[in-house]
Amino acid sequence: MSEHGDPVTRATERLRPGGRVEPVDAATEAFVAHRNLLFTVAYEMLGSAADAEDVLQETWLRWVGVDLATVREERAYLVRIVTRQALDRMRALSRRKESYVGPWLPEPLLTAPDVAEDVELADSVSMAMLLVLETLQPVERAVFVLREVFAVEYEEIAEAVGRSPAAVRQLAYRARSHVAARRPRGPVSPTQTRAALQAFQRAVETGELQSLLDILAPDVVALSDGGGVRHALLQPVVGADRVARLLAAGWWRRDAERSVEPVQINGGPGLLVRVGGEIDGVVAVRVEDGYVTGAYHVRNPEKLSRVARETAVSR
Repeated sequence: MSEHGDPVTRATERLRPGGRVEPVDAATEAFVAHRNLLFTVAYEMLGSAADAEDVLQETWLRWVGVDLATVREERAYLVRIVTRQALDRMRALSRRKESYVGPWLPEPLLTAPDVAEDVELADSVSMAMLLVLETLQPVERAVFVLREVFAVEYEEIAEAVGRSPAAVRQLAYRARSHVAARRPRGPVSPTQTRAALQAFQRAVETGELQSLLDILAPDVVALSDGGGVRHALLQPVVGADRVARLLAAGWWRRDAERSVEPVQINGGPGLLVRVGGEIDGVVAVRVEDGYVTGAYHVRNPEKLSRVARETAVSR
């Protein structure tokens, strides 16, 4: 979605003669300037683009009521508001996850090629990292995202999460240790990633077992999310042999109705699956050392609205 295509931004702009769009005032100008950053903060905290958009609307409503003369640094102030709103939203999202049918995966985003060039940003929004962040407590997750991804000062984070700077430092240390023990291995080169994705695509299109075994890491993990609406795995499948056999008999069987195309999902390689021309699902692929170590298959229709067009993320 473009920065001028959502309800928040449309409501905060006016059309000048000649069709030129211009911000209404300084508050609007600041909000629009930082919008992609604010969305990325909320998305990394929530793993849901729909909820991140709701948080942005709530952030806007609070921002327009602020006396800008009292604001020392607009970016920090906006990040503080969006963090507080995202923390509130986490509680509602947690209740939804408890009643979710089947495994829950983050809502995938179709991202621009330049996102992959920012290695830290791409890693922070990757499906694999978002799943690691799911294992943190809400405040720990907020602290980790703000400090490690966006380099926010401890004092500013403390104001955002309602803790002392000393407590925030402890939370940051604990979160870093937790993530380091679970995070995926380091990223590979773009050339290696493209080669691995091409090999994976060829293997899943043909269903050749040996081709799949050649590209899958021994400890590869496959997860899928159908939300109770579409068929999906009820448990993770682990190991090259099991995942290869699953893929060789799976959803990509070649027929006239089905097509698979390479795309960038959450800053990394992925495959967009269409059936009869309609989007049926997306597979985000984690590549490490030239092998596929993770395949995250999202089929829940409610989570596929952000894979038809690019979503801007930034730091």
